[in-house]
Amino acid sequence: MKTEAVTTKLPASMSSRLIKLGGFLLLSCLLPFGGTAWAAKSPNILFIMTDQQIADGLSARMGREHLHTPALDQLMARGTYFTRAYAPNPLCMPARNSIFTGRFPHETGVTDNAPMQTGERLDPKAFPLLGSYFQKAGYRTGYFGKWHLCYDASQSDIHGFEQIDVQQKDTVTADHAVAFLKSPAASRPFLLVASFLNPHNIAEYTRNQPLSNGPVGEPPALEKLPPPPANLGAPVAEPDTMTLIRRGYHANRRLFPVGQFTPSIWRAMRWGYYRMIEKVDTEIGRVLQALREQGLEENTLIVFVSDHGECSGAHGLSQKTVFYEESVRVPLIVSEPRQSEARTSNVFVNVGIDLLPTLLAYAGLEKPVELPGANLRPAVAGETTPGWRDEVIIGNHMSQGGLLAEEGFVPITEGRMVRTDRYKYCVYGHGERRESLVDLHADPGEMVDLASDPGYRDIVQEHRERLRRFGKQHDDALVATLLADDVGPRPFERITQSRRPTTPERVPH
Repeated sequence: MKTEAVTTKLPASMSSRLIKLGGFLLLSCLLPFGGTAWAAKSPNILFIMTDQQIADGLSARMGREHLHTPALDQLMARGTYFTRAYAPNPLCMPARNSIFTGRFPHETGVTDNAPMQTGERLDPKAFPLLGSYFQKAGYRTGYFGKWHLCYDASQSDIHGFEQIDVQQKDTVTADHAVAFLKSPAASRPFLLVASFLNPHNIAEYTRNQPLSNGPVGEPPALEKLPPPPANLGAPVAEPDTMTLIRRGYHANRRLFPVGQFTPSIWRAMRWGYYRMIEKVDTEIGRVLQALREQGLEENTLIVFVSDHGECSGAHGLSQKTVFYEESVRVPLIVSEPRQSEARTSNVFVNVGIDLLPTLLAYAGLEKPVELPGANLRPAVAGETTPGWRDEVIIGNHMSQGGLLAEEGFVPITEGRMVRTDRYKYCVYGHGERRESLVDLHADPGEMVDLASDPGYRDIVQEHRERLRRFGKQHDDALVATLLADDVGPRPFERITQSRRPTTPERVPH
């Protein structure tokens, strides 16, 4: 683990501090976007992230019959839980590079996990990373755990994290985070990122592979297992796009060996998934306990989020990338310094673009004009939010399928999703029928697709127009392609298996 060495410390009354970090000098009190130095009252920020956790994967949300998460429950008891928080793209690398830059995946160009193979890097001048904003503002910065960002983790001058240890052992992540909290603060506020891997081990669990963060034991008798998902089957009248995507995922048995899972097997898988959430909750609890023991809790903003969800049997799928609620909605809790009550907010949140502006606002730092997101602070505080968006729009790139033997190609496509108060509309790049529409009030399990129902033609058109406005406002070139030709048929490209990753080890998380 890299350690911080402060070699020059000028009096606090002076307007500049020179901090030596890994051999380079940083003028830390000058901000890159024309703000001022951090003030004495600037809060610490503890940013906790898990990987692949469903939005309601807390016992405070779903009860304790099958899951117990005391650490997250305690955080929720003194934080604001967002019921409509969505991943910018429900896959690790697109989501993380969005969250830590504050930009849409279509802006960063990271829309799937391909950079794991290509080694693609983002331009830090065009896409400054979270740590760089706070490092240049004088914050003490640390990052521990899973990375999956398109930046060289060894270059602190680029990503801005002075102390960093990139690995995927959650106990080690917690160890480093606790040590960071116990180290001398040097009279500066801190930004600490604790990026945990679990419950991502569910991916290995479904493949009967060793779990990198340790075993979870053997499932109990059937009657003690959680129930299978109520929406285990495919939606009625779903677009052929998603039918082919599901078949393609099931054909990729190395990654998704779930095509023949029975309800009882899914019950065992869900039992294991809940155990992984409990394991990471224990590590989160260690970090929160250290925060309390160091007397830092009252001046620390705590953010808890996951990069995306987990289908865990919904519509016969495991893992993520699809637009179903289990995959794309994420848990988000924001706890303000000295917040003592639980709050709930129903505003629409895109965690990819909204978290960075929110953190900057709490630190008293100016939001760069190129960041498209909004500041959640009023909603966190329980204030009314007039003028807040009445929709959330996200993207995906479903590229992890296998070869369909009958058709002779691998189904791969991109799409966009529009979520409004009642409806969810999706449109995809390929398929004979490329649109879907569900009524989430009447059908929260997304089991009946309404896009082809003439009675919903106006609703479909309204959501097309919403997406079209978004595409123009945010320069999302794919939108025009998706909506071209009145959303007519567009055959899948004939991508063969030879163009796909061939070994499980190379397949990105």
